[in-house]
Amino acid sequence: MSRSLFLVLVLLSLIWGGSFYFMKILLHDFGPWTIAFLRSSLGFLTIVLVMVILKKPFGFKQIAWGPMVTMALINTAIPWTFIAFSETRVTSTMASVLNATTPLWTLAIGIFFFKAVSGRMQWLGMLIAFSGIIVLLDVNPVSLVSVDMIGFLCMMAATCCYAIGGQLSKRLPGNLSMYQITFGTLLSTMIGSGVVAFTTESFSVSGFVEIGTLAALAGIGVFGSGIAYILYYYLVQKGGPEVASLVTYLVPLSAIVWGYTLLNEEITWNLLAGMIFIVGGVFLSGKKEKPKAKVTAGV
Repeated sequence: MSRSLFLVLVLLSLIWGGSFYFMKILLHDFGPWTIAFLRSSLGFLTIVLVMVILKKPFGFKQIAWGPMVTMALINTAIPWTFIAFSETRVTSTMASVLNATTPLWTLAIGIFFFKAVSGRMQWLGMLIAFSGIIVLLDVNPVSLVSVDMIGFLCMMAATCCYAIGGQLSKRLPGNLSMYQITFGTLLSTMIGSGVVAFTTESFSVSGFVEIGTLAALAGIGVFGSGIAYILYYYLVQKGGPEVASLVTYLVPLSAIVWGYTLLNEEITWNLLAGMIFIVGGVFLSGKKEKPKAKVTAGV
């Protein structure tokens, strides 16, 4: 891996890992749907600015808006809201580790509902990762679990939404560029989450004048939802999907660093052990089994 790819990989993991910290900060002033709206709005403005500067076509007529809106709501608006709500009940570090199970749910949903092919390695990886979830819950005979179950279930719902949305994204027209997909996704998310936010939640304008809040909005919106997409697709184009997928393993680590240093969140044994099991399981489930060599009879 080249030095530039490595630096981009680390930067992307820091940005996405920091999103859990920024979300925790914003919950002091805004509700979950409002956070999703503000995050997608700033991300949308960022991608529009980038497309204008780079002279990339928006292609409104090229975008199949029905599938795009459906995918964006399931893959972005709803999970972002679930994650924000879960962080009202669990730590940002716990949320980030649970978020790392997304590839497993993607695999499971692909197998059961989209006829995806699986092998022994995938099933072993899922078993190990789900064992990590049990470790995270800290199951015991006294309190049964040591994690807030509503917060936990919200994170699981968010990862399932990502998994379903990921499958739906494969059904978007193949003639769209990464800029157009990002543009359509963030526009749809902004409108969808905005409608719910303005009808169900209230917020104080005073929150927009605090430096800490503005910095968190820039971190989660401009960087986490705008620039991060560009960095991710840069990894895909220059290093391939295998290199880009490495960010899955780094995000929980960076989120733990953010949470420990800036939020004074406790790093427990079950958090670290659960993360190791989950990340290890995700790694194994992503491994492709080598095809068996064909045996040919001698003449």
